[in-house]
Amino acid sequence: MASIQLNNVIKTYGSGKNALQVIHGINAEIADHEFIVIVGPSGCGKSTLLRMVAGLEEISGGEISIGERVVNDLEPSERDIAMVFQNYALYPHMSVFDNMAYGLKIKKVPLAEIKARVDKAAGILELGHLLDRKPRALSGGQRQRVAMGRAIVRQPQVFLFDEPLSNLDAKLRVQTRLEIQKLHRELGITSLFVTHDQVEAMTLAQRMIVMNAGRVEQFGTPEEVYNRPATTFVASFMGSPPMNLLKHLRNADFGGPAGAILGIRPEHLHIADTGWAVQVEAIEMLGAERLVYGRLGDESLIVRMDESQPSPKLGATIHAAPRTDRLHWFDSASGQRL
Repeated sequence: MASIQLNNVIKTYGSGKNALQVIHGINAEIADHEFIVIVGPSGCGKSTLLRMVAGLEEISGGEISIGERVVNDLEPSERDIAMVFQNYALYPHMSVFDNMAYGLKIKKVPLAEIKARVDKAAGILELGHLLDRKPRALSGGQRQRVAMGRAIVRQPQVFLFDEPLSNLDAKLRVQTRLEIQKLHRELGITSLFVTHDQVEAMTLAQRMIVMNAGRVEQFGTPEEVYNRPATTFVASFMGSPPMNLLKHLRNADFGGPAGAILGIRPEHLHIADTGWAVQVEAIEMLGAERLVYGRLGDESLIVRMDESQPSPKLGATIHAAPRTDRLHWFDSASGQRL
C-alpha cells in the first residue's frame, strides 16, 4: 500500500492555438490507507485525472507519485494499481473463478497461491457459491463484485474506481456502497473513487476532492465540505437538495457583508409565525420529510419539513425563519467563501 501525490498535474489535448487544457494544475496529497472520492459533474475532468494516475492517459505537466516512485513514465502494469470500471469488463466465456484468477495466471503465480487469493477475495465479497458460474448467470451487482474481486486478488498498492456503481439500480447501489466500505475496512488499501453522485461521495469518502471545470474547488472531509463549502459551486453541488443561495436580501439584517451571497441549507429553515414570506409553488413528498419549493421575492427557496409539520397548500404563503448560526456568506464576484 502507498500514498499518492499529485503535484501541479496538467492535461492538455492538442497543441498551439488548438490546445485545450482540461486539467488545470491539480495538487493533492493522499495518505496511505485513505479512501478518497473525486466528485463533480459530468465533464469536470474527474475520470481524466483518475486515468492519469492509472497511466491510461499521459500527463501534460506536473508529477504523479505512488509511494516513493514518480510514475509519470511508467506503464499501467508497472504502477502496482488495480482499476475497477463501470462496465465490469468480464470475460463472458470464463467462470467467476477464472475471471478473478486471470491476471495472476498471466503473471505465472503458483496455482496454490492463486486459489488461496481467489478463495479469500470470494469470501470477503460473498462470491464463494458463484465461482463456477459464467458472468451471464450473474446479476449486475454480482458482476461488479467479481470485478472488485479481480482487483483484490492482485494485492495492489492502490485501488482506482471509475464510477463502478453507475450501472446498478438504486437498491444495488446502496448495497454495493456498503460492501465497498466493508472492503476498505478489511483491506485498508489506498483508494481513489470517481463518481458524479454527491450522495455516493458523502457516504463513502474519508476525504473528497470536489472538481469543477478541471480544477479542485475543495478538498476535505464530507463534514467540512457540507458544513463549510469553500465556494458557491460546492454549496450548490454538494447536498440534496442543494443549499439555497440568495443574492438579493438585506444582508445587514443578519450581520452579513453588503452585496454578498447568503447561503442557507433547506434543513436550517423552519416554518414560523414570522420570517421570510415564501409563496409555495411545489411540494415533494419524501416519506418522513417533504421539500417545499417556493418563491422569496424574485428568488427560489427550498425548505425541508419533517412529517410532524402540517403540509402547506400550493399557492399559500408560509413564513420561513433561518437559523442565524447556520448562515454562509460568499463573495458575489468570485463565489469564494467569506
